[in-house]
Amino acid sequence: MTTGNGTDTHDGPAGTGGDGTLRVLGRDKELQARLDAELTTFNNRATGADDEAGLVVRVDDAGGELVAGLTGWTWGGCAGIDMVWVREDRRAEGWGGRLLRAAEDEARRRGCTEISVSSFSFQAPGFYRRHGYLDTGRREGIPGGHVDHHFAKSLVTDPAAAVRLVALVELAPDAVEAGRRYEDAVLGLLGRHGGRLERRQRTDDGRTEVHLIRFDSRDGYAGFLADPERVALRGELGDAAPTTRVLEVHEV
Repeated sequence: MTTGNGTDTHDGPAGTGGDGTLRVLGRDKELQARLDAELTTFNNRATGADDEAGLVVRVDDAGGELVAGLTGWTWGGCAGIDMVWVREDRRAEGWGGRLLRAAEDEARRRGCTEISVSSFSFQAPGFYRRHGYLDTGRREGIPGGHVDHHFAKSLVTDPAAAVRLVALVELAPDAVEAGRRYEDAVLGLLGRHGGRLERRQRTDDGRTEVHLIRFDSRDGYAGFLADPERVALRGELGDAAPTTRVLEVHEV
């Protein structure tokens, strides 16, 4: 049922504890607005970025009917796309690409350097890849056996120039802790060369790590390899330095 304040309730689990009452609801617009405000305040205080704003692109036909639309946000140099939709009878006219370009242009105007989006496998992951968005992760288990794909795109560099690497790192048996500290330090240098650690995993025995790394350009990758700080750190370890095999990869 809907109460007077527009809250959906049902006979779900409930309980009391201390001076509070726990309720499970179907919808609560007041709670949603309150949490949004509270978390925005918290996030702004934690990051120092307080320029959160919505981003909407809309297309109407001559009669004022909605043809296509995009909703998203910008905040602290980042941009995100929440929803993209094109009316079925207008889906062969390129509106999807125009929506993306308009959103990206506006995000750049606001000072954003990257934009992200998620898309189910039955929606449009191929569409985003064609427009330069790179896979950053995936979640299995979506209803119907589908996958939730996560993407990001640089707004300041050419996505086609990006280099993606898998590094297989073997830590010296007698210097595991030193090897880990070395990896922590050198991975921290990625950002100065347009690099990003997208994933870091470690075997149960603690002696092997797998790093998925992305660079905006091959020049950035070369700069990272030649970074004097990285070279010095590796020199300090000598024979105890980790052994690394690097594979250049792409999404399939």
